[in-house]
Amino acid sequence: MTPRVTVVVIPRERFSLAVHALDVLYERTDFPFSLVYVDAGSPRPVRRAIESRQHAKRFRLIRVEDHLAPNESRNLALAHVETPYVVFIDNDVLVQPGWLEALVRCADETAAALVGPLYCIGPPELETVHMAGGIAGPVEENGQRLFRERHFQPGKPFAALRPQLSRAKTELVEFHCLLARRDVFDRLGPLDEGLLTANEHPDLCASVRQAGGTVYLEPTAVVTWMAPPPVAWSDLGFFLLRWSDAWNLSTLCHFREKWQLDADPRLPWQLDWLRDYRHRGLGLHRLRAGIRRVLGWRLGGWVYARLDVVVRGLEHLLIRLLARDGRRGRHRLDYRREDLTASRAARRAG
Repeated sequence: MTPRVTVVVIPRERFSLAVHALDVLYERTDFPFSLVYVDAGSPRPVRRAIESRQHAKRFRLIRVEDHLAPNESRNLALAHVETPYVVFIDNDVLVQPGWLEALVRCADETAAALVGPLYCIGPPELETVHMAGGIAGPVEENGQRLFRERHFQPGKPFAALRPQLSRAKTELVEFHCLLARRDVFDRLGPLDEGLLTANEHPDLCASVRQAGGTVYLEPTAVVTWMAPPPVAWSDLGFFLLRWSDAWNLSTLCHFREKWQLDADPRLPWQLDWLRDYRHRGLGLHRLRAGIRRVLGWRLGGWVYARLDVVVRGLEHLLIRLLARDGRRGRHRLDYRREDLTASRAARRAG
């Protein structure tokens, strides 16, 4: 049977789970598919393991020496997609049997432009729900144009929640795993490569809905995002560049300009959240908790703030030493600094 769907695997933020996730993809997928695999700057052992599987399975492998932002990887792969459907999936996501057939069936029966599965978050697999659809789009609030995004059912037990869910329209699915009609990109153009770290999925979902397309949740398809920590030493360069302050700030400011949003006092909070995600991935949140437990909340917070300055310096140094293309993105920080200053002033005024 000629495949009607192409699965595109791209690096999300690290490579240590890539080989296992690829093996699971083949073991648990019976529905016919083509595969395009983007390997952007992986460590040598991972690269060799992926190449060996490419020789065995004969999928298309796109090898790039530099680390890429996710939408850059997706656009590289899109040029090789000729099937009616494309599924984007990150290289740290484990699928469950029947996942792909369920997504395609939903798209066939609903004419949806985008379909997402029920997302779990691990480790372990199939214990905690990450999201089951959500809301995403621009809104007018108190005379200001803002962008709202919210996940449904985060943190709920998977076993208890899944029987309660059924196929439904939604506003938000995520690039952890997402089916799209190929012609969506003929109409909307390629994915926005100005979004280096965050907001890629709300951007696509809102754009599709504005163009008249529909977005569906198909909970009979289930995947698990295996979230960090840990982050292996060999992944530090990519992980730190992927979530660097420079890339985060550039992304959030680009998103604000693209959607013509008013100066949002939440920008510093979003940057802090992304930085906290980076530190959780590195295990630094445990260090913070230990300092505050020993020294108390006030003194512990003061010590951690000073330590945070040291950590940021080390992070920038590691990016320069370990990232395959550490120059990209860092230069964007300087000319965006005024945006951050303005947002902090707006937050204080509010």
